Amino acid sequence: MPLENCILSIDQGTTSSRAIVFAADSSIVAVAQQEFSQHYPNDGWVEHDPEDIWSTTVNVCKQAIAQATAKDAKIAAIGVTNQRETTLVWDKKTGKTLYNAIVWQDRRTAEQCRKLQEAGQLTAVQERTGLLLDPYFSATKVAWILDNVEGARQKADANELAFGTVDSFLIWRLTGGKVHATDVTNASRTNLFNIHTLSWDDKLLDIFNVPKSMLPEVKECADDFGHTVEGLFSYSMPIAGVAGDQQAASIGQCCFKQGDIKSTYGTGCFVLLNTGEKALLSKNKLLTTVAYSIKGQTHYALEGSIFIAGAAVQWLRDGLKIIQNASETEAMAKSIPDDHGVFLVPAFAGLGTPYWAPDARGAIFGLTRATSGAHLARAALESVCLQTSDLLKAMSEDGVNPKKIRVDGGMVANSWVCQFLAGVLDITVERPKVMETTALGAAYLAGLQVGIYQSTDELASMNQIDNHFEPEMDAINHEKLLKGWASAIQSTLGFKA
Repeated sequence: MPLENCILSIDQGTTSSRAIVFAADSSIVAVAQQEFSQHYPNDGWVEHDPEDIWSTTVNVCKQAIAQATAKDAKIAAIGVTNQRETTLVWDKKTGKTLYNAIVWQDRRTAEQCRKLQEAGQLTAVQERTGLLLDPYFSATKVAWILDNVEGARQKADANELAFGTVDSFLIWRLTGGKVHATDVTNASRTNLFNIHTLSWDDKLLDIFNVPKSMLPEVKECADDFGHTVEGLFSYSMPIAGVAGDQQAASIGQCCFKQGDIKSTYGTGCFVLLNTGEKALLSKNKLLTTVAYSIKGQTHYALEGSIFIAGAAVQWLRDGLKIIQNASETEAMAKSIPDDHGVFLVPAFAGLGTPYWAPDARGAIFGLTRATSGAHLARAALESVCLQTSDLLKAMSEDGVNPKKIRVDGGMVANSWVCQFLAGVLDITVERPKVMETTALGAAYLAGLQVGIYQSTDELASMNQIDNHFEPEMDAINHEKLLKGWASAIQSTLGFKA
């Protein structure tokens, strides 16, 4: 029997591009993944070659389609999810980019953000976007390209250039330049989009000096984003769902109700709390963002952003070379006692929520002659959980106290991490059966648009939990751990090179 109504999900991430074909029951039919190079041309700068993003995406799609076809699967639609805030500018006629993609982790515009804050622009930005003035977001990255690539601003003023986050860039290429569009979740991460009116904001465009003619059309998450150009794949397919990776993960975890909360552990870590139809402004430096817009209904979220999570484990592998595979860290962590006293603050790209310190740099505390690679491995895993604790503390101070949290991403395949996280947060941690929730969320959106699924309630009824982790940490150890972490954070913030 052929597998009808399958969905191809494109998950274009920070370190790799992945394509997954899902059956209608959310089971995985085919998977392909390809890593690509990271570029660090200056201190705090992070770039991707746009052609690497494109070629790896096409390659993995072709591989996944071939695998699915061999299983007699029929793909009905494509969903797209992507690394958010990463910024590209390209020529509208040729489709060629003017500069490398400036990645969300990039810190080059920190000084520009400081100047805007000193000029009193923070309130206007925060009230409209729910975000802060930080190089994390797209607006200052666009302005940097326009001001630093010869002739770029003149071309932009002449309506010759397009700006897009990675989803827009892929949609443009997938449709052969016929569609220049994004969805509300990605738009809400640019610092150019008014999350209350759900439209590009002229005041923000003026603040950041970005021409309106560059911007993509903004659509709902489940919407018509065109069809793939003939000849690219074995047949043309509709692109029917788009969401930024963290919102897609929230959708994949079926966080459709007010109060639902998820935390994704990929390259970075991102906690999203669904606040319903009201955009709540945090008093503790959490971000307010669009959770989703589906069939005319928009939900908002409070978000905490940690820039380095799985990237800390990659550093252990590629930088320190003390592991060959991320899976080794679980046994290493178990081999070290709870009171080992080593703290890693992985501020390799500054610190995000709730500190927002773009100039902070990574630090290790508590080293002794007995410190080993296993200590560093455990400290790296602990740092991700401890940073999550900082986020939930900020949410608590905003009046939100969740009793459980849904987790996903590559790191939570490590059961030690899940158990330690439950102990640090002192709440239940739920891990889903389908771990690829980011890709699954994009698939769900595409399925809603083409009629495979009828409602978010139907999707929620399909959600399956793999395991629950209950807090078991001793209260004394818990207090000692959080105190040591707070000291490490303050010492990191106080360090000046």
